Amino acid sequence: MTTKIYQVDAFTSEPFAGNPAAVCLLPEPRPARWMQQVATEMNLSETAFLWPQEGGYSLRWFTPATEVKLCGHATLASAFVLWQSGQLDSSLPARFQTLSGQITAVPVEDGIEMDFPARPVISAEAPVELLAALGVEAIDAGRDGDKQLIVVDGEEKVRQMRPDFSVLRLLPARGVMVTSRAATAEFDFVSRYFAPRVGIDEDPVTGSAHCTLGPYWAEKLGKKSLRAYQASARGGALDVRPEGERVYLRGQAVMVMVGDLLI
Repeated sequence: MTTKIYQVDAFTSEPFAGNPAAVCLLPEPRPARWMQQVATEMNLSETAFLWPQEGGYSLRWFTPATEVKLCGHATLASAFVLWQSGQLDSSLPARFQTLSGQITAVPVEDGIEMDFPARPVISAEAPVELLAALGVEAIDAGRDGDKQLIVVDGEEKVRQMRPDFSVLRLLPARGVMVTSRAATAEFDFVSRYFAPRVGIDEDPVTGSAHCTLGPYWAEKLGKKSLRAYQASARGGALDVRPEGERVYLRGQAVMVMVGDLLI
């Protein structure tokens, strides 16, 4: 039996930028162990697995090391694949049932817009050992569950960070968002995201992190919609619009590979 598997660069309009995700279209669910083995083999920050169910699709996401409850770029990639492959009419929304509830993606003029749960940050002091591993000083900090938010003074400090991943792997935070106001008018804020505990030293563009970053910066800047840039080596841009308990993320995607999984 062969299964189609796709590789998509998400949150970018150009290939070899943004965040690459693998998308595996299944006729029916497969065991979690098998999905984890495929994700480990693909060795991308996320591999998405989806199969039809009543009213839409079931969707699960795996890093090379573990399953995660929420992933933005692999959701965008999954919707993009459904429309590009003809599995779903490109005029229809893609509805996904996930570990974080229902997520809907709709095609829009300048890309894809996704409806995600908001994850507001709770103010909390940054651990000293975390700041030392990042090599930065925080002007604000907080937590979103088991993820840490660190706010620094200036975009250049975000871009110049060289974290000590050997230390970050030992710290309790599942993921770390480091962010600042943007230095130019093109963007409202910039960020980077690190998650070595789940097998991703640095994630190129992290949609789920913007479920926290969006509400944070919307309040700080007094804006209803924001333009964000994740300043990884690959880099990627997205629009963020918090609305109460939801956050709408908008971005583009590029197909870079289509293959057959023979297992």
